Parts: sequence; C-alpha cells; structure tokens
Amino acid sequence: MAAVAPAVAERTQDRVIKRQYKQRRDWAKWGLAAYFVVFLIFLYAPMVLMAILSFQGYYGGVTFPFRGPAGLDWWRSIFETQVGGVFTHAGDIRAAGQRSLWISLAAGAVVAFFSFTLSMAFRRRFRGDGVAFYVIMLALMTPGFLLGLGTQLLWKAMGIQTSLWGSALGANSVWGIPFGFLVMLAVWNRYDEHIEEAARDLGANLAQTFREVTLPLVWTGIFGAALFGFTLTWNDFDRTVLLVLDNTLPLQIVGLIQASAIRPDLYALGTATTLVTLFLIFSALVVVTVRLRLRGRRVDRVEEELGLEGGIDAEAAQAGGFATLP
Repeated sequence: MAAVAPAVAERTQDRVIKRQYKQRRDWAKWGLAAYFVVFLIFLYAPMVLMAILSFQGYYGGVTFPFRGPAGLDWWRSIFETQVGGVFTHAGDIRAAGQRSLWISLAAGAVVAFFSFTLSMAFRRRFRGDGVAFYVIMLALMTPGFLLGLGTQLLWKAMGIQTSLWGSALGANSVWGIPFGFLVMLAVWNRYDEHIEEAARDLGANLAQTFREVTLPLVWTGIFGAALFGFTLTWNDFDRTVLLVLDNTLPLQIVGLIQASAIRPDLYALGTATTLVTLFLIFSALVVVTVRLRLRGRRVDRVEEELGLEGGIDAEAAQAGGFATLP
C-alpha cells in the first residue's frame, strides 16, 4: 500500500494578503486638462465666431445674435467690386493683399537665408560670439514701433525716401531674423556632426556633404525660419505704418476701420486669410509626407545600394574598383 502524506497545515505567514487600494482621482491631471481646454477656447473661439458671423445676410452685424438669412454677400464683397448695387473695397483689398503677399515672401526668404548662415557661423565658437548673440537678439527685444520709427529716421537722415521694398522689407527682416536664428540654433543643438564625418570618409567633398547631407537634415529649420519671416511680415502694422505710402493688407484693414463702421466683410477677409494659411501649412505637410515615403522606399537595385547612381559615395566607390552592375 502506498503511504499517504499527511496534510500540511496552512501557516499564517504563508497567506497572501491582498490589500484593497482605493483609487484616487488625479485632480492635478484633470485641472491641467481643464486649463488646456479653456486655453484652446480662448485662443480659437474668436476665429470661429468671426467665421460664423461672416455668413450673415446683408443686414448682418459684427456682434451676436446672428442675423439671417445666411448668405455669401460679405464673402462676395471681398472679391467683387459691387454687391447688391453697393460698391465695395474689393479692388483696394486685392491690391493691398498682393503687396503683402510679395513682401512677405521676400522677407521669408531673407530671414531664412540670414538665419541659416548666421547659425552656421555659430556652430563653431569664435571670439566675441557671446556679444554677437546678444546683438542679434537686440532686435527681438526692441518694440516694433520703435524699430519702424528708427528705420524711418535713419533713412531720412541719409536723404533716402522710405519705400515698401527698401525700408519696410529691411525693418521686417531685421525683426524676423532673431526668431529664425533661434529656430536654427535649436536644430543645430540636436544635429549629429558625425554624419558629416561619415560622408567625408566615404569620399564626399565639402560641397557634396553640404548639398546631400547637411541641407536635407536641417531643411525643416530653414522652412521654419522662412515661415517666421513670412507670418511676421504678413501681419505687420506697427513696423510698416511709418515706412510706406502704398497700403499693405494690415494697413488697408486699419484704414477701412477708421474710415467707416466695421462690417462683416472684414470677418470674411480674416477667415479667408486664415484658410489660405491653413491650406499652405497642410500642403507643406503633404509634401513632407510624400518626400519621406519616397526616401524610405525599398532599394531594388544594387547600384542604388552601393551609391553608384549619383550618391555622395559614387565617385569613391568607382575609384575603389566597384564595377557598375547591370
């Protein structure tokens, strides 16, 4: 007969005691979430209300309640010179918008160029770089109106007439360069210089390294600097009001407000410019997405993998004895 083992008595210390913890509500998280929602409402509610009021009827006002019936009269007034037998300011708005667009694009290009070149100089420390940094940041700390006033006085002292493409472009570019410069410093701060060393080890010269390695890695910062220059100039009033005779879009809007009562056509104009900006940002994101997908495609040919299709190591590979494969 098989012996039966006696049952082992359960000891108190062998018991697993499960304690029931009471879940505590994280009030700090809920408070921060509520603050974030309130901040978003405070930030975007005026634009949403402006867009809603722009679809009022002809007798609509600039405040609530919404006066119907809904229509596109105020939207038509920013594109057509006459709506319902009443002349509009469409011609002046169109001319001012074109001037603002071209000067903003030019300022964005200038800001991107100088921000990139200045940040390249700051990649390697040099004597007096601390003083140079604060000199660049000085324009950021100067009020915009004082910058425009100082520019006007300087040009008049030199006997030169202020103009849109001279003084106004210069003042807005000086204002935007510190913003773009800070963006580029942030990009260089996380940039790995060993990538350039690897490219040079593979046989690339300085020009090839700059064109095929450096620029593709930092182009987002250059685009951000250009975007700063564009938006700051597009929305500028205080730095341009003393420097030009031809109205830009902000100057035209202020002139319409001072000359007559505010009408919902300005709401339509503001909504249209916001939609154009969002469309440009969305287009840029689409281009970036397509570019990343094309660059991340699978390599199907040996020539592409070895760099024999015009890459930075093509000349080095061919010089090393690699033969082009069919």
